Amino acid sequence: MEHVPPPAEELARLDRELAELDARRAQLLTRRAWLLAALRPTVPTAAPGWNPSGWGAPPGTPAQPWGQVPKRPSAPRGAQNVLLTLGGLLLTVAAIAFTLVSWGSMGIGGRSAVLAAVTLGALAAPAVLLRRGLAATAEALAALALVLTLLDVYAVHAVAAPDTDGLGFTALASAVLAALWTAYGLALGKLRLPVPAAVVLAQWPLLFWAWAVGAPAPVVGWALLATAVLDGAIALWGKGAGVRVTACVGGAVMGFSALMVGLALSLTAPGPLGAVAPGVLLLTASAAAVAGAWRAPKGFARTGGAVAGLAAVAAVGGVPAAELPAGWRVLAYLLCGLALTAVVRSRLPGHAARGVLAASGAVVAGALVWALPPLAAVLLGPVTVLSDVWAGTPDGFRSALGSTLPWSELAAAPVVLALVAGLLGAAYRWWPSVVRLAAPLAGPTTADAGPPAAPAAGAPGTDAPGAAGGAAPWPGWSGWTGRPGAGAGGRGRPSAATLRGVVGAGAVALGWGALLLAGALLDVPHALALAGETALVGVLLALAVRGGGAERGATAMPVTALVASVAGAVSAGLLSLASEGASYAVFGALAALFAGAALRAGAGVPRAVFAVAAVVWGTVITGLAGRSLGLAPHEAAPLMLLVPALTVLLGARLRRNPVALPVELTGALGALVAVGLAVSDAPFLALVLALCGVLAAGTAVRPERRPVAGYLAATLFVLATWVRLAASEVSFPEAYTLPVTVPALLVGAARRRRDPEASSWTAYGPGLAATLLPSLAVAWTDPDWLRPLLLGTAALVITLLGARHRLQALLLLGGTVLALVGLHELAPYVVQVAGALPRWLPPALAGLLLLVVGATYEQRLRDARRLKDALGRMR
Repeated sequence: MEHVPPPAEELARLDRELAELDARRAQLLTRRAWLLAALRPTVPTAAPGWNPSGWGAPPGTPAQPWGQVPKRPSAPRGAQNVLLTLGGLLLTVAAIAFTLVSWGSMGIGGRSAVLAAVTLGALAAPAVLLRRGLAATAEALAALALVLTLLDVYAVHAVAAPDTDGLGFTALASAVLAALWTAYGLALGKLRLPVPAAVVLAQWPLLFWAWAVGAPAPVVGWALLATAVLDGAIALWGKGAGVRVTACVGGAVMGFSALMVGLALSLTAPGPLGAVAPGVLLLTASAAAVAGAWRAPKGFARTGGAVAGLAAVAAVGGVPAAELPAGWRVLAYLLCGLALTAVVRSRLPGHAARGVLAASGAVVAGALVWALPPLAAVLLGPVTVLSDVWAGTPDGFRSALGSTLPWSELAAAPVVLALVAGLLGAAYRWWPSVVRLAAPLAGPTTADAGPPAAPAAGAPGTDAPGAAGGAAPWPGWSGWTGRPGAGAGGRGRPSAATLRGVVGAGAVALGWGALLLAGALLDVPHALALAGETALVGVLLALAVRGGGAERGATAMPVTALVASVAGAVSAGLLSLASEGASYAVFGALAALFAGAALRAGAGVPRAVFAVAAVVWGTVITGLAGRSLGLAPHEAAPLMLLVPALTVLLGARLRRNPVALPVELTGALGALVAVGLAVSDAPFLALVLALCGVLAAGTAVRPERRPVAGYLAATLFVLATWVRLAASEVSFPEAYTLPVTVPALLVGAARRRRDPEASSWTAYGPGLAATLLPSLAVAWTDPDWLRPLLLGTAALVITLLGARHRLQALLLLGGTVLALVGLHELAPYVVQVAGALPRWLPPALAGLLLLVVGATYEQRLRDARRLKDALGRMR
């Protein structure tokens, strides 16, 4: 029979075993640390199969006691580099001081002899040092030799050729020094500084030569481009990371400068013929970038492809743009940018082709950004109508916008939007064909079980030329085909349905913007603009409702249509405020359209948005009705409660439908607007509060709304009573509140007798608040002493009763009222004392109080917690 130990014994045994395992783990970790420390100085990389956490120490290592990790011998490399750097700097400073200061005190022979000897010595010393294994010292002397050669050049120009042109001499000297330092670096291959220094010096010969001869801007651009091409060649075929990095930086700077020169000349060309020369420069730069991208690694290939695409667009588009008016030039560049998409059928390497496509997208995005200001003016311009509602129908659409934009120079904006929208719509319509064309440029999905076996040349994900088209060879490509049921792409990659939805969303948004801009540029009549915008809202709502049941991942288009419909409705509604009839027609149509969309849409967020918007438009109509009737804002407030009343009825009809709560909350906001309109007149405010209380009470009939709506109704009724009493200038509110308080307290006592667990706030809170709060408000404005005395006495009694019977409502209400009454009575004396005290005393006392509280912070925190717990235990 198996022995089962008692639980306590088994637990103790488990604790002992766990402690032994922890001790064993710590022992093994200590041994592993010692082994790693012993291996680092002697064995840079562990041999295959060697486990550093094994038991035996490597051969030749001294024995060490367990738990003791030997200190690594500190390598003197850091101190050596610091000393060499300081020495090289000091020698460089000395050489510069000698050349600039002491040069004139020596004859021509002495000068030449000194500089030549020092320079030759500095150039020869690294070779000797390298043979002795002193590489760091050799690098320091090579840096000194570089500075000395520059000083030699300066000395030669100052003494031997002082009359020569400085720029031309600098160009020649930099070329000679670049060649010499290249040869020197190749001869002493172990030095890392000479060849990168030669690359830096090679940046200047052509540029300084162009400046020296006073060459025009195109020649300067060609000089910059030639230097960038040389840097690119060095970056591709040079040896050493330092050489390649220096060449990459130099090529980027010089190439960017060449492109900026060509672009500036192309944009300022007087005509198409004048734009040809800078276009040739830009096309040459594009060809150079493509040639570099053909052999460059992945990241550089994409950058090269993007630069090549942008340069080609600037070169080709600049020729027709020079002939077009200013407002239409962007169209020429846009067409060239769209033509770059033909790269999908080219034999360009994959990463470079993606860079070209990125350039195409950048051009399209730039054209769309150019078209945004007029579109924003069309959407936001009607806000100016709010300053003068119903002032009269404007002459045209453009005059109603109140914008000062140069509309004649923006004539191409709707064409740009319509062109891009049409292309996106075509891509959405023929999505499988687009995917098939783009297949050669798409990489493999990461969701596949493993890497594909031996992809063919030109397959996606490789940079080999020849990817001409056809189906992708990757197993996971089904996620990009656009077929129904196709899976998503790899991790971080959107699915085909998502991409298609984004394309459709862009087509919808841009097409809508193009139509709005076309109406503004054509300056259509005001009535036609209103009808057109309202009709567009209806079309967008239809798209949003139709796309509401789209498959997962394809929700971009219906969401875009929903957002655009709301924005268009706001713009059309503001635009309609210019005349009375148009306001009723547009807002009525909008309310009907959104209500119909709410009925047709499926359950979810869009349906709630449609319903909320319909309620908002209905609320606006009631506000317009008050203005039509000539009512003052406070007189129109009760009329504004019509829509909230309808939302209460609609909520009772919908019950637990997800749309019910948003609709009711929107109606509550309309009621809040009505309260705000009635604030200026107390009698109307009391009426509006009472009506809101009725609506809240009607909502509280429903069990799911009762916890919130019931308290809200009681609060609104009490507020309405207080406002009514204040409006009637009642000086003794107790005559009205005490008859309510006494029966309310009796009812609360009966409730507590039947249910001792009932909260004191439910039983006594409403009755006490009905008298205490109005009396407190009057007491603060009462100069007499009788009411504060009676109110303070009553509050004291209530507080004591609350503490005696542990009733939270009595304690807090009574204590708060008592404290405020006492503060009211002491306020005049506090003011007198504060006026008599020195001005430095209050800040000092405040600081002392903060110090005391800070020093006893933990104790105060514990006291606060105990007080909170004590209050929480009360009923």
